[in-house]
Amino acid sequence: MNLIALGGVIGAGLFIGSGVVIHQTGPAAVVSFLLAGMLTVLIMRMLAEMTVARPALGSFYVYAREALGRRAGFSVGWMYWYFFVIVVAVEAVAGGQILHLWLPDVPLWALSGGLLTLLTLTNLISTRSYGEFEYWFSSIKVLAIVCFLTFGVLYVCGFWPNAHAGLANLTAHGGFAPMGIGSVLAAVVPCVAFYTGAEIVTIAAAESAEPQQAVARAMRSIIFRVVAFYVGSVFLVVAIVPWTSPAIGVSPYAAVLSVLGVPAVSTVMNAVVLTAVLSCLNSALYTSSRMLFALTRTGDAPRALTKLSRGGVPRRALLAGTVVGYASVLAAYLSPDVVFAFLVNSYGAVALFVYLAIAMAQVRLRRRLERTDPGALTVRMWWFPWLSYLTIGLIVAVILAMAVLPGTRSQFWLSLVTLVVVLVAYQIRARRGTADADIPAMRSPQRAERTEMSTSD
Repeated sequence: MNLIALGGVIGAGLFIGSGVVIHQTGPAAVVSFLLAGMLTVLIMRMLAEMTVARPALGSFYVYAREALGRRAGFSVGWMYWYFFVIVVAVEAVAGGQILHLWLPDVPLWALSGGLLTLLTLTNLISTRSYGEFEYWFSSIKVLAIVCFLTFGVLYVCGFWPNAHAGLANLTAHGGFAPMGIGSVLAAVVPCVAFYTGAEIVTIAAAESAEPQQAVARAMRSIIFRVVAFYVGSVFLVVAIVPWTSPAIGVSPYAAVLSVLGVPAVSTVMNAVVLTAVLSCLNSALYTSSRMLFALTRTGDAPRALTKLSRGGVPRRALLAGTVVGYASVLAAYLSPDVVFAFLVNSYGAVALFVYLAIAMAQVRLRRRLERTDPGALTVRMWWFPWLSYLTIGLIVAVILAMAVLPGTRSQFWLSLVTLVVVLVAYQIRARRGTADADIPAMRSPQRAERTEMSTSD
């Protein structure tokens, strides 16, 4: 569970996308990542409080439904599903591009489709298969980051061969924040997206042996590690390589390894990035299928998707997400500048909408639990309610920043279109009078299978 939580946030965005942030802000990118990390920690703490106090299959989808109403729950569940089916496509395309460097004679669409097929089959077998693959993917990523941090610290401290010890690069090229404080705050917006995925642990907890204990342990352990991995590694990048170096824009971590004299730098980094991509693809397939399965439990998704395999896997829900994934991969090659670009931009702010709902639900559920079952609050949000209100304010600020910043404005408006489509879908569903089921307790698909679900799929 710890590795799933860690692996969910260590993606290609850290290894590649962080270079864009560094070029936009200079060495002060460290502050941007720190602020985004702090916001993520607050959200995860709120989510941990709700998950441990009231475990539920579907996690924050159920909490939003309980605290904010059926419309909010429907919106959160479907937006989160949409977010991850687009992630499936994005990661499949990225993985195909990396493999194409080694297999230039194979078409990109075939490589992307092959990766998507491989991990779909893995997820179809059993939940354990997903867990085993994610365990090893995450282990490789964590090991790569730990090695990078170790080598970087040795270099900065002067213990690496031919090292130029010191932190002069933090201020030698225009100062620590050469683009101004405004750029540092603006960079928080893309940095928040890099951390998206830590909440997967609360969804996976439903299929662990001890869901409440697993969530509590995982949340306590990842807070420091995730922030340290991001902030620590970005700090070493800007300390070792001048932020003005063109190599940082291409691959900041490869730029550092090149300075350190690590042999076969490009091959090493491509292998690490491919692992990160496969891990995110694996997690996206799992998460989208479980969220869709949870939506079926309350009538918010077609009942036909509720059926499970004998191994306890919601195969129909999983395949529904892969259909969108395959269609998106096809769009990436047939219409990369129109259809695929629209899909990528239309999910940019969706995770922030979901996080806002999580924070608002936590405030309401916390007050309710304090009245009805205070003993369930074994994991508590710090300094409630003021820190919860601050978290809500910060999320709103990031969303508004997306709406006005030129680089993210299109993502905000297209994501808003996604939200409107989901809300219209809810109205159509409500008019048809779809019956609402009771909120289910936290039971894994395997446990549900033994009670009321059909096992033939």
